[in-house]
Amino acid sequence: MKNITLALDEALLDQARVYAAKRGTSVTALVRDYLVQVATSDDRIARARSEIRMMSGRDDFAVGNRDWRRDDLHDR
Repeated sequence: MKNITLALDEALLDQARVYAAKRGTSVTALVRDYLVQVATSDDRIARARSEIRMMSGRDDFAVGNRDWRRDDLHDR
């Protein structure tokens, strides 16, 4: 694992330390988690779009405990 150096305003760092302490974590962990989210967001978006496309091609799908059918939703 690599280390990086950040230059932060002292007041901001103090606020980040308080925020992290309230959540039982560290500023380092907060920054690491944020960067993981940023770095993987495109992959998550692509997977979600793929799943939506797959679901939109089906005539039925389950939501909760109920199976919805197209004809049930659009009373004809």
